[in-house]
Amino acid sequence: MTRIVVHAGFHKTGTTSLQDYLRHNRAQLTEHAAIYLKEDLRDAANTTRHFGMRPHPWRLWRFRRALRRFLAGIDPAPQIFLSWEGFSGVMPGHQRLLSGQVRDFTRAAIPLARTIVAELRRRFGPACRIEFLYTLRDRESWVRSVWGHLVRSIRLTQDFDTFRQSLRDLPPLDDEAARIAHALAPVPVHTSWLEDSGPDPLGPAGAALRLLDVPEAVLAGLPPAPARNLADPPELSAAYLQLNRTLRDKTALKREKALLKAEFERRQR
Repeated sequence: MTRIVVHAGFHKTGTTSLQDYLRHNRAQLTEHAAIYLKEDLRDAANTTRHFGMRPHPWRLWRFRRALRRFLAGIDPAPQIFLSWEGFSGVMPGHQRLLSGQVRDFTRAAIPLARTIVAELRRRFGPACRIEFLYTLRDRESWVRSVWGHLVRSIRLTQDFDTFRQSLRDLPPLDDEAARIAHALAPVPVHTSWLEDSGPDPLGPAGAALRLLDVPEAVLAGLPPAPARNLADPPELSAAYLQLNRTLRDKTALKREKALLKAEFERRQR
C-alpha cells in the first residue's frame, strides 16, 4: 500500500531550506521515499499560482489536469513525498485584480488539497495512505519574511509597518492549518514549527524525514543542514521599496532590482 506525504506549505516557513536539503540528499534517501519537488511537478506547480491568485473553478480544473499528468508519469513506490508550498495557493499580501489583497490561505488551500487527495486516490487506489504536512512560523517573523519577499518580487509599495497593519486580521498559520485539517478529515494533517527546527542538525527537513519514518541511524549519517539566512538585509529591502515607488516600467524595475542584488552580493564577497 502506497503512503504519500504532501508537504503543501505554508510559504516562508523554511520551505526553501527543507526542499534544498532534500534535493541535495535525495540519492541517500531513495530507499526510504521517492521525493518530488517543484521542478519535478512542472505544469502542476504553475497552475497552483494561477488558482491562488484567482480561485475560479476552471483554474482548479487546470490544476487537476496538470497534477493528473504528473502522477501518471511517476512510478509507484512504497512511500512518496511531494513538496511544493504552492499547494496552498499564494502567500497573503498579493493583490487580486478584483477582490483585493489575499488575506488567508484556506480559500485556495482547501480546494487544492481536496483535489490532491482525489487525484492521488485515482492514481494509487482508494486504499493509499495520504497525509499532509504544513510548516508553520511565528507570526511576526513570518509577516516580515513575506513583506521582504514581496517587496523584492513584485511592485509592493507599502513599508513594513503599513503592510503588517494591512494583515492584522490574517488568521495565525496554525489556525489555517486546523481549518484545512477539519476540511480534509479523516486525512491526517501534521504541522511543524520553523522555530523548533533550530536545534535540529537537519534543519527544517528533519521534521519531514521523521514523518517519513526514516530511521534515526540513517538520519545520523546525513550531512548537517548548512546555516542559511535567505532574508534580504534591511538596506536592500529599503532600496527595493524605493524602486517600487519610483519606477513604473516593469522591465526597468526588474532590471534595476537585479542590478541591486548583484551589487550587494559582490560587496559581500
